[in-house]
Amino acid sequence: MNTETGSLVISNHGLFLSVLLIAINIVISASLRLGLTKSLIIASARMVIQLLLVGLILKWLFQQDEPITIIFLGIIMATIAGTSTVNQTKKRFIGIYINSLITVMGSATLITAFAITGIVKPDPWFTPQYLIPLLGMVLGNTINGMSLGLDALMEGLNNKKDLIETALALGASRWEACQHTMRESIRVAMIPTINSMMLIGLVSLPGMMTGQILQGADPAMAVRYQIVIMFMIASSTAIGVVGVVILAWLRLTNTNHQLCLHRLKEIHE
Repeated sequence: MNTETGSLVISNHGLFLSVLLIAINIVISASLRLGLTKSLIIASARMVIQLLLVGLILKWLFQQDEPITIIFLGIIMATIAGTSTVNQTKKRFIGIYINSLITVMGSATLITAFAITGIVKPDPWFTPQYLIPLLGMVLGNTINGMSLGLDALMEGLNNKKDLIETALALGASRWEACQHTMRESIRVAMIPTINSMMLIGLVSLPGMMTGQILQGADPAMAVRYQIVIMFMIASSTAIGVVGVVILAWLRLTNTNHQLCLHRLKEIHE
């Protein structure tokens, strides 16, 4: 049995066999005429290419000992994450990309920096084997919450337009008129993270924890890392959602306490 660093090695033949798993999805889509066949093939091909490239990049990155290189890659990751957040929304407004970039960079940087310097404490602090994976997991989950929050806010303001404008006409401030919609948007965005925390360990074993165990790590230590990761994700998502919702609210209202939904544009894919 071939092993490497305590874990079983997946051969090229085994990797090729894994293609049969996605073939199940393709067969189901084609049989039921779901219209997802092309998307599945493209998504699968992109995933394989992207992961192979990431593997090469990470192999090179883990050999670097200059913090500027690591930080630069982190900025690129955060920029892509901020753009992806907006790309998942159904409506847009001028400034939405800037809002998203500011929020995702701020929340992910704050939480990752806290975890690296105060909890994990690698030496040096910019050790890429720790910094990049932690940042990646935080970003990936934060953007999901942020996109949900943005969509919920824009839909909520649009659906409750008459109610909000009536409140404004009666003398309510823009905060008083919109606060319920904002709170509901934040709540909706945070529910998936809370549900994930409630089910973890009972229904699902997270990817990082599973990967560490397969790599031969002590399960108890893998659990500790996963606990840290989940708290990082929850806190970063909360900060990111609150930030992006508030910034969007400021864009969709004005200092004269008026609702400015004319700034919204529907996106048709």
